[in-house]
Amino acid sequence: MRPPESVAVEAVSEVGPAWAGHPARFALATHDDHQFVAYFDADRRLTVAGRRLTADSSRAGDTNRGSDADWRKTSLPERVGWDSHNHLALAVDARGHVHLSGNVHNDPLVYFRTTEPLDVTAFGRVDALVGRDEDSVTYPQFLDPPGEELAFMYRDGGSGDGRRLLDAFDPASGEWRRLLETPLLSGGGEMNAYPTGPVRGPDGDYHLAWVWRDTPDAATNHDISYARSPDLVSWERADGTPLSLPITPDAAVVDPVPTGGGVINDNLAVGFDSRGRPVVSYQKFDDRDSGDGATQVYNARWRDGGDGETGEWDRIRVSDWDYRWDVGGRGSIDFEIAVDPVQPCEAGLIQPFWHAEHGPGRWMLDPDTLRPTRTEVPWHGLPDRLRNPEGGADGLDVQWAADDMRVRARSLPSGDAAVRHVLRWESLPANRDREREAVPPPATLRVCALSGW
Repeated sequence: MRPPESVAVEAVSEVGPAWAGHPARFALATHDDHQFVAYFDADRRLTVAGRRLTADSSRAGDTNRGSDADWRKTSLPERVGWDSHNHLALAVDARGHVHLSGNVHNDPLVYFRTTEPLDVTAFGRVDALVGRDEDSVTYPQFLDPPGEELAFMYRDGGSGDGRRLLDAFDPASGEWRRLLETPLLSGGGEMNAYPTGPVRGPDGDYHLAWVWRDTPDAATNHDISYARSPDLVSWERADGTPLSLPITPDAAVVDPVPTGGGVINDNLAVGFDSRGRPVVSYQKFDDRDSGDGATQVYNARWRDGGDGETGEWDRIRVSDWDYRWDVGGRGSIDFEIAVDPVQPCEAGLIQPFWHAEHGPGRWMLDPDTLRPTRTEVPWHGLPDRLRNPEGGADGLDVQWAADDMRVRARSLPSGDAAVRHVLRWESLPANRDREREAVPPPATLRVCALSGW
């Protein structure tokens, strides 16, 4: 794998104007030689665009900018408000039917499916999947389990009192069923889990990390946790011991960070080292004599015990910052620190980050110790014209979304599997889900084909 500074723009295609008043995660799905995008348009309408990929779609030189005429579009009867939790999830099943869910935050399920394969004009609303626990849905997510089924994970309930449920769709019958008859994660009515993943690892297993939260206040996040599964059904700890479902707060802890310890959900990453071992990355306050710790990034990796000894998590502090981010409050947060997954490269391991004071950077990590051997600040892994906002309004941030279901897609028409498509658009930052008096002009939503990602 090449380091990210070798990322090159192979092609750019304009999808159309998109809502820029606040961030809400858009979605991208690639299936064979077709590609689909779900987003909120300039008028906040839920919109789906589809195109057929050609060789020029992913290998046309970085001056190519395809127009929105390349895309077929349809608008669906949903509009986004001001809640940045209302992200979108998109997938294509093994028989080519497109599935879409989103625009929910503790709301009844919103789910559409095409009646014809690969046809964005053939969406129909489906009111229920299995017909229970679908009245308070948040964070819809499609997953790709072994075989031809499609999986769907979501939170039932609210922040501080929610459960993660998994359903499965059979493309042959067109029916949904419970993949797990019990919740995957449950705080027993006292808390809820905020997971990252499941991420498919080099070993083929699914790797999941999460934090627990007691209330809607982000300051009540605590306890970094981890589990893995070969099939999304049977789950185990890092040492291979089975986990009973639902997984509860004390069952699979990586780092017992207490409430008020500086942990934030959504700044939790699952990466892999050069031997394919999972590395869980997260932030928390360090231990300072003053008791007023700074926010630091930590990497945790499981170390097996030898000669009958019990294994343990090695938790390595990577950063050395004096900056403290007091995480707390309700609603969508404008992040002050962001950490990416650990990734192998020719030089060892790399890990990009972003910091409110230091800007973008990356660490080069020793593969054996996970300790940084070099820190590069500033560091930019993308060309300036993609990295910097181009809109005329002040305060815009660049937003990105990757193809989460790319496991199901075969090599792109160019024949170069290293080419990866991502969405790029711009918006104002999160505003605690509150309405803004003034909004910027619509952003241009684009699909970028990148090599060397």
